[in-house]
Amino acid sequence: MITKLLLAVIQGVPITLVVTGGAFALGFVFAIPVTAMRRSKSLILRTIARMYIDIVRGIPPIVWLFIIFFGVGTQVIELGSMQAAIVGMGVVSSAYIAEIYRGGLLALARGQVEAATALGMTPWDKFRHVVAPQVLRVSIPPLATYFVSLLKDTTVASTIGVNDILMLASQEAQSGGGGFAPFVVAAVLYVLLSAPVGIFSRRMDERLRLAEVAK
Repeated sequence: MITKLLLAVIQGVPITLVVTGGAFALGFVFAIPVTAMRRSKSLILRTIARMYIDIVRGIPPIVWLFIIFFGVGTQVIELGSMQAAIVGMGVVSSAYIAEIYRGGLLALARGQVEAATALGMTPWDKFRHVVAPQVLRVSIPPLATYFVSLLKDTTVASTIGVNDILMLASQEAQSGGGGFAPFVVAAVLYVLLSAPVGIFSRRMDERLRLAEVAK
């Protein structure tokens, strides 16, 4: 019985990983201009970025999925359930990851940027060789932690028909006349998927702390 349940629910693992990875990738990229606006000298750009972050984070992810799937996906462009889930969770990710980037920038020593400017480096060279590598290094632990959170948050994708782990567990529960066993199997799968990323996050955080102490 357990083997049958596992084989049925485990089929949702690839879909869950695709939605999580796709949403994280979108957020990872689109958070860059949001962060740049958040750190801009222009009050207007800073205000827009701050409002974007506050609004996106203030609306539950499931509402974003409904807006994109039932609104944008039907009225503007055609989006399948998986595409809508990736875009919707990607929008949410961009706001959270932008704040992670901002924290990394705040941890960057101002003297390094000034030294790069004194050496005559162009803004692009400063970003590529000085700012980006250090911000990314500091941001890796919180990014890994957020990835785990995103993995769990993508369970809402089942509400728009994405055949992820939770959706298949629900189908198994309904076909078997109810019961919690399919959801226990789903919970175990989520733990198995989250654990490696969580371990990686903790180890990276420990290494960064040791590196700071060594300085």
